[in-house]
Formats: sequence, structure tokens, C-alpha cells
Amino acid sequence: MTAANARPGRSARTAALGTILFVLFVGPGPVIGLAPLLLAGWTLRPPFLGWAPFRPVGVALLLLGLPLLVDALVRFVRRGRGTPAPIAPPERLVAVGAYRYVRNPMYVAVVAMILGQALLLGSGPVLAYAAGAFLAFHLFVVLYEEPDLRRRFGDDYLAYTRRVRRWVPFMPPSRRGAARP
Repeated sequence: MTAANARPGRSARTAALGTILFVLFVGPGPVIGLAPLLLAGWTLRPPFLGWAPFRPVGVALLLLGLPLLVDALVRFVRRGRGTPAPIAPPERLVAVGAYRYVRNPMYVAVVAMILGQALLLGSGPVLAYAAGAFLAFHLFVVLYEEPDLRRRFGDDYLAYTRRVRRWVPFMPPSRRGAARP
């Protein structure tokens, strides 16, 4: 289904409520907040390799990841009229905001925030958890989300995948000062 023939669906209020519940109880809340702290044993360990600058790098990843996650969630609600939960996905393709630069900004933000906690807390288990989360997200995206998006949004999604990378953010040519066709 393309944006042009999208049927009227859930309201922004319903999508917002669903997103809040998903974030707090199923998705990013427990994944970013609870699991890393439980894995780290609620303790601050010595920095990795004894290198103290890992701590501010961790803080930076947390501070960069949070607004990226919030922006992506808000755009799912406002533009897509959906939630990050697979049972209530966006009804419209979201390709604005952070989605102009990377196809999966929520997952990038979540992994950045988990990695940030690993560096901040000096926790090997949290570092391993970040790697496991990335692998799980990658498999979910490749095996479920992308086929579903191709089915639901067709050529619009295929064109989007040609313009925007899956994991590594980049600046589209029109934003780098290149002449527009």
C-alpha cells in the first residue's frame, strides 16, 4: 500500500498510547534501561582497558541515542500512524527526520545506548548484550521487517531502500551540497 492509497486507520492518539505502552513495558524501556543495569550488577566497574575516556564516550552515546530514539518514535506516531510494536506497525512509510539518513534509527539508537552503558559502567556483560541486541535486530529486520515493508509499501519502500542505508547513517547527496537533478 502506498501513501497515496493508504486507508484511514488508527488515530495519532491511539498510536501514541500504543507506543508509550510498548516502550515502557516491552521494547526500548526494558531493553535499554533494565537489562543493562541488571547485567552490570548495578555497579560501576573500572573502565575498559583502564582507559578513563571510555566513560565520557559512553555518556555521549547515551546522550546522542536518546533524542534519536525519541524522534523516531514520534515520527512513527505522527507520520506513520503506528507504533514500533509489530502488532501495530505504521500505516504509512516513514522516510523523514532520522529516517532520511538511516532506515532503522530506533535500533541504531537502542544499540548506541546499550553500548554507551557498557562503556560508562565498564561492563563486559553489557558489551556482549549490545552485540547480541544488534544481531537480534539485524535478523529481525532482514527476516521479518523488510519483507513486510516491501509487501505493504511496494515500490515506495524499494525506492527508499535504494536511497537510505540499513544501519550506517549517511547524508543524502541533496544534503551534501550536490546539485539536485
